[in-house]
Amino acid sequence: MQNTLRSDLEIAEEMADAARAAILPYFRQPNLKADNKLESGFDPVTVADREAEKAMRAVLATHRPDDGILGEEFGQTSGTSGRVWVLDPIDGTRGFISGTPTWGVLIALSDETGPKLGVIDQPYIGERFVGAKDQAFAKGPAGRVNLETRDTRSLNQSIIFTTFPEVGSETEAAAFKAVSREAKLTRYGMDCYAYALLAAGQIDLVVEAGLNAYDIQAPIAVIEAAGGIVTDWQGNPAHMGGRVLAAANVGLHAAALEILKKF
Repeated sequence: MQNTLRSDLEIAEEMADAARAAILPYFRQPNLKADNKLESGFDPVTVADREAEKAMRAVLATHRPDDGILGEEFGQTSGTSGRVWVLDPIDGTRGFISGTPTWGVLIALSDETGPKLGVIDQPYIGERFVGAKDQAFAKGPAGRVNLETRDTRSLNQSIIFTTFPEVGSETEAAAFKAVSREAKLTRYGMDCYAYALLAAGQIDLVVEAGLNAYDIQAPIAVIEAAGGIVTDWQGNPAHMGGRVLAAANVGLHAAALEILKKF
């Protein structure tokens, strides 16, 4: 088991390296074009998104041809192993086209019960957050450090994040605000980087809605390996997306969940 796990981690890191190489030439380039996936609203995608997913899929074709793939840009590819690599080549494309370094590459390895390994990679900063069985670590400009979530005991001492102030529907926004009112500090706009900060012990809660599986599976693996907990707003598994509550510890999770369940 350990040999297989180490090998999977090596493959995940090779994929992250390949995505970095594909993405960085496009970052902060003034003429980068962003297409809109939506007829109403704005959900951008760029050539960097597509090239990064192609690069990761090429790694899997070489090293894990029997595994399935679920990617944001190129959909689902069936496998025969019962394992699926869940890929978001750029989580936070809005931030990417705005020049902020809070987007990231998300890689998860899952089975039918959810993610077992996750990587949150920020190519421009050079930070990589990894979670798998019995290990959670980050490496980057400060070297390699172990990840451990905070032990904040009460909501009134917590720091909470969500990506969009509107969160989702009016009801979902009201639910978030009800938790936010109890927190010490509320911040917005970090996409997957907020989940990395939670795993790193910098913040306490992330509450979001309208997520897809590829948005959340890598963060789940990293946060749970670091000691945190991630569920939906009813306390059920969240690896298929939807409404998500990520918390640094069981106590904070229970306190936030009590509020969210009312909505």
